[in-house]
Amino acid sequence: MSQAASEKNYFDPKTLERIKRLDLRARLVVEGFITGQHRSPYNGFAIEFAGHREYAFGDDLKHIDWKVWSKTDRLYIKEYEEETNLKCTIILDCSKSMRYGEAEGWSKFDYGATAAASLAYMLQKQMDSVGLVTFSNKIEKNLKASSHPSHLKLMMHELQQTAPAEKTDISDVYLQLASQIKSRGLVVLISDLFMEPETLQETLRQFRLRHHEVIVLHVMHDHELDFPFEDMTLFRGLEMDAQLHAEPRALRQAYLDEVNEFMAKVKKICASNGVDHLTVNTSRPLDATLASYLTFRQKIKKNLLRK
Repeated sequence: MSQAASEKNYFDPKTLERIKRLDLRARLVVEGFITGQHRSPYNGFAIEFAGHREYAFGDDLKHIDWKVWSKTDRLYIKEYEEETNLKCTIILDCSKSMRYGEAEGWSKFDYGATAAASLAYMLQKQMDSVGLVTFSNKIEKNLKASSHPSHLKLMMHELQQTAPAEKTDISDVYLQLASQIKSRGLVVLISDLFMEPETLQETLRQFRLRHHEVIVLHVMHDHELDFPFEDMTLFRGLEMDAQLHAEPRALRQAYLDEVNEFMAKVKKICASNGVDHLTVNTSRPLDATLASYLTFRQKIKKNLLRK
């Protein structure tokens, strides 16, 4: 297997679902992603290039800019400036609707939990603080942001032990979250967003009123987006006691129209609140999610510095 193919497997859901330990899964995803970006997983995350200064005795040779030396025949040291560290809270939906896909082995929750673990791992490598909130119809766990290595282990443990159980209802949860996340920072909401649009609107508005930067990772299963069913199928509700035995081809267009309208409404709500929205398809590799996060992070850092 080529190196490129090996790296790609780090992000493939079919490969990741065979790795049961979430901490190992997250490490493979992040370090595989960084390798693909030709960057070390241990250096260069939390610094940015600032300029050069002339070499002085005792300087670390690894910081010499050899390209400058080859042109000038003089030794110069690369200087870096520290980035402003972020405080990030990852909010993960663990309601029953996130169980969809588990019959095939890789549910929305599995994907969301892996994305959360990978982001947490990456955040700590960047020397940022990271916290975790899991919710269904109430706040299940609330681990306040920290950059301590033991905190990451605790987060991984909690994610590993969490299983979707209750019906989604955050109408009361968002007020608790908004009041509990006191320090201005980054909020990453990972959810299928199966809630009333008014609730999502108010949730995001409360976070933005407190000057948080917000990223929404909208997790959807491939079946939910494309409705690939062909034969007579029994559809069962995950959050309500209902079922429908139907011919999928007769429903497909009406269903897709509803889904597209729902997705468009979510994007509009996010945009109106100045929130970044990323649709996350569980059949797609995780590297796109990490790349999008890094892009958002640069913009967020600048926004936080201006406030």
